[in-house]
Amino acid sequence: MGRLTKAVGHLSEDEIIERIRVAKTAWISQKWLVILHATVDPKPAKEIALRVGVGRGTVHKLISNYNQFGPDVVESVGRGGRRNAHLTREEEAEFIAPFVDMAQKGQIVVGAQIGKILEKQVGRPLHHSIIYRLLDRNGWRKVVQWPFHVDSKKEAQEEFKKNSQGR
Repeated sequence: MGRLTKAVGHLSEDEIIERIRVAKTAWISQKWLVILHATVDPKPAKEIALRVGVGRGTVHKLISNYNQFGPDVVESVGRGGRRNAHLTREEEAEFIAPFVDMAQKGQIVVGAQIGKILEKQVGRPLHHSIIYRLLDRNGWRKVVQWPFHVDSKKEAQEEFKKNSQGR
């Protein structure tokens, strides 16, 4: 049997149960369940993880943070977000604005051209996927003519060519 995973008594069992009941998301209530198990019935992290349905590392990290920083860490904001963005959302919209005007006038706007201008603005080379994700975030999509009709039947076309009255 491994080392027991214990939570410091920052909150009573009833307070933890109340926090589970009023949790805004399933993930937060799952975190509180981990804390409850570690408070009421300390077991190795592997067993708590199996009972609650999370990873063993998640149990270790959550209990460590809870013991060190208190109950506020359970409901804190996660790690998500745009940490590596080259431009903010507002700067992206401002950057795209001239190309929107060009497209509305009927001019063809090519992603490679936008990419070169963006590289100059940022000051370093960028992968083409960065440019296309930027365009996607701002509501752009690739519009290309279809080379054929999607509902066309090749056999029917060939039969029509053979049986149609002449040219």
